[in-house]
Amino acid sequence: MIDRDAPTHRPSGPVRGYQQWRSLLFMHWPIPIDVIRPLVPARLELDLLDGTAFVGVVPFVMQGVRPRWWPRRLAFDFLETNVRTYVTHNGRPGVYFFSLDAASSLAVWAARRFWGLPYYRAEMHIEQTGDEISYRSRRYGSEARLEVRYRLGEMLGPSKLGTTEHFVLERYLLFLEHRQEIYVGQVHHRPYPAQRAEVLEVDDQLMQAAGLGQIQEPPELVHFAAGVDVEVFNISRAE
Repeated sequence: MIDRDAPTHRPSGPVRGYQQWRSLLFMHWPIPIDVIRPLVPARLELDLLDGTAFVGVVPFVMQGVRPRWWPRRLAFDFLETNVRTYVTHNGRPGVYFFSLDAASSLAVWAARRFWGLPYYRAEMHIEQTGDEISYRSRRYGSEARLEVRYRLGEMLGPSKLGTTEHFVLERYLLFLEHRQEIYVGQVHHRPYPAQRAEVLEVDDQLMQAAGLGQIQEPPELVHFAAGVDVEVFNISRAE
């Protein structure tokens, strides 16, 4: 039994850091299970939506990134894009990251050094004109890139438990494998202020770089969120 409500509640442990996530685009493609399964640690179960595995590509803006003890005036701002799928561990739903690209050398170093997350340094740019947004990312030393132009649509508001939007948006746990152990980290924020979005153009090479194959079709699911303020909690060995 998967408890999709419990991770949405604020945990009782100490806050380790703060972040502000802004201008988040959520693009999702269905990917064959036999393609994804070998790329995900065996002790994590794939979390399927109506029997289908989805991979998300999520470009967004990171602002106010800092450890709890770091002065707010010295917080970091940078762009980031993650490639992820959805998994469960002992009935707890979360995300598994294939890659995370960031326009910050310090963020990449820290995430790799302290969390073991697959971060890569990238050159990135975002531009908005009216209700259209363009986002570009190119990983240093690689052909892995993302170029997307999209238009904002109608507001949907907070996603309800049991909906497609809740499945792909409201994820508060991340799982990773480190030294043959499964670890879990948690964040907390208010529900995303979701809205529809239309992808006008997209060239994604990040999924291919992750071993997921070349994407030819536009994403099946597209959502946008203006932003949330995030509390980051500790990463620890999963029970």
